[in-house]
Amino acid sequence: MYRNQTKEVRIGDVVIGGGDHPIAIQSMTNTRTEDVEATVEQILRLEKAGCEIIRCTVPTMEAAKAIKEIKKQIHIPLVADIHFDYKMAIAAIENGADKIRINPGNIGAKERVQAVVDKAKEYNVPIRVGVNSGSLEKHLLEKYGGVTAEGIVESALDKVHLIESMGYDNLVVSIKSSDVLMCVKAHELIAKECPYPLHVGITESGTVYSGNVKSSVGLGIILHEGIGNTIRVSLTGDPVEEIRTAKLILKTLGLRKGGIEVVSCPTCGRTRIDLIKLANQVEEMVADIPLDIKVAVMGCVVNGPGEAKEADIGIAGGIGGEGLLIKKGEIIKKVKEEELLDTLRQELLNWNK
Repeated sequence: MYRNQTKEVRIGDVVIGGGDHPIAIQSMTNTRTEDVEATVEQILRLEKAGCEIIRCTVPTMEAAKAIKEIKKQIHIPLVADIHFDYKMAIAAIENGADKIRINPGNIGAKERVQAVVDKAKEYNVPIRVGVNSGSLEKHLLEKYGGVTAEGIVESALDKVHLIESMGYDNLVVSIKSSDVLMCVKAHELIAKECPYPLHVGITESGTVYSGNVKSSVGLGIILHEGIGNTIRVSLTGDPVEEIRTAKLILKTLGLRKGGIEVVSCPTCGRTRIDLIKLANQVEEMVADIPLDIKVAVMGCVVNGPGEAKEADIGIAGGIGGEGLLIKKGEIIKKVKEEELLDTLRQELLNWNK
C-alpha cells in the first residue's frame, strides 16, 4: 500500500515517517505519572501487548522528575504530554522525555513557546504539535462558522509555522476530532500540505465498544489512504485494549504482519457448543504464540471444514460431544470437545517442528 511521504523523525529508538517505516502503535497511561511504580507496571503491560510508544501526562514538576525514574525501567520511547505550563515541557525534556506533546496555543506568550523550542533543539527532542477540535481559536470558529476540518487544519499549520519560524522542524503533527468524518477530511487536507509525520487517532471516541467501532472506521479510512505514521485508539478503559485494537486494524489493512489471526463463524441453530466462549478462549490462548497464520473456530461439523478452508488450522465442534481438528479444510482427527482447546494449542506450539 502506498504511504504518504513525510520527513523522517526519530523518537527514542523508534523511527517514523519517511514513507517506509512501519506505523507505530501508541497509547497513553492513565496512572498518576508521579506514581512511578504504578506507571511502570502499566507501561510494561502495554509493552507486552505490543505498544511501541507511550505517552504520559506531565501536569506537575513531580511528574516531570518522575520521567527519569520511569525511563530506567521501561523499553519504549516516552512522550511527555504538556497542556499549559511551559516549565513542565522544559523539565520533561531535561528528565529524558523522548518527545513532548504541546499545543502552542495553550502554552501562552510567544517567549514561552520559544523557550520550549530552544530546549527541544538543545536535546534534539521532537515536538508533537497537537490540535483537537475542541480547542480551536475563536477567530477560526468565526471564520468557518464553527468547528470544521478546514479550521482544524489551519490551526495546526499556524502552530507548525510558528515553530518553524523559531528555527525548528523536528516535528510530528496531530489533529483529532471525535467526529469521525470530520477527522478523516481534516487528515486528507493536511496530508497535502504538511511535510511532517502525522499521529492519527479519533479523540474521545468512547468506551471499548463504541470507541473500537469509531476508531476502526476512522483510522481504517485514513490509513487506507496512505496517511498516518503513528496511531492511537483512544478508549475509555484499560489501555491494553487500545493496543489490541490498533494491532488488528493494522493487520486487517495489510499494514502489519505477524501474530495469529483468529476467525470464527457466527452462531446459528446448528451450533451445539458454546462457540462464543470457545472463540474468546482461542483468541486469548494464541496471543503469546509467535506465528503468522490463520486459525478458524467453527461452530459445527456440518459446514466447519469447508468454511475453514482458507485458514491454516481450525477446530469445529458440536456432535455427540466430539469436535474436529481441521487443516486447510481437511479433517485431521476427532477429539473430545473438552480437549479441543488443548489439542489446538499443542498443534500451534509444534507448528514448525
